[in-house]
Amino acid sequence: MYGGDYMEPLKVLIADDEKGIRNIIVEYLNQEDIEVIEAVDGVDALNQFKKHTIDLVILDVMMPKMEGWTVCKEIRKVSKIPIIMLTARGEEYDKLLGFELGIDDYVVKPFSPKELRARVKAHLARSQSMLEVVPIKNEIDLGELRIDRDARSVWLIDGYLQLAPKEYELLLFLVENPRKVFSREQLLSAVWGYDFFGDDRTVDTHIKTLREHLKSYRKWIVTVWRIGYKFDPEVDR
Repeated sequence: MYGGDYMEPLKVLIADDEKGIRNIIVEYLNQEDIEVIEAVDGVDALNQFKKHTIDLVILDVMMPKMEGWTVCKEIRKVSKIPIIMLTARGEEYDKLLGFELGIDDYVVKPFSPKELRARVKAHLARSQSMLEVVPIKNEIDLGELRIDRDARSVWLIDGYLQLAPKEYELLLFLVENPRKVFSREQLLSAVWGYDFFGDDRTVDTHIKTLREHLKSYRKWIVTVWRIGYKFDPEVDR
């Protein structure tokens, strides 16, 4: 359904030690012709990830043998596929930690199966459409900053920047629209999708980490008071 010309259905890996939760997710995703691979703990999750071609991962934070955060770190070493975290807690710390590790979304237990399904569909559709897009220009070169769209890679001076997926997408969107001011809501819609269920603090968190990556060039991401942000490589030149 979401794979376009792909012969095989898209695969979602769900890692949760609670069988009841896995059963609910399997039931709802199967209704969308999405194949679900189940894992009962963190170690099993990594084994299943290596064994199958996975298009999206749903990870419970608290799991036996290896917690979800650690599994997320390991997956991010080799893949940029969407990751949704399931957590029984909704504290700000968990959300910030998750985004710093490169997750794409989080769901707080207890959750609505329909809402989780909607998030999965949105992230799958977005990731698949990104694979199909052929950029007009493959590389952006600003001298100090260079972005390779094909490789989804960013270099600052001569150093490679290790960016989380949403950090990269946010930076790319701003760089492609220099000196244009965007509100937080506009950035959420453009980068996370119009049906993202988070709030505008998500943007602030990613802007903060992007500025840390850019170091002395952090000034290029300009805060426009009471409106939002813009990218201006001419600042202080």
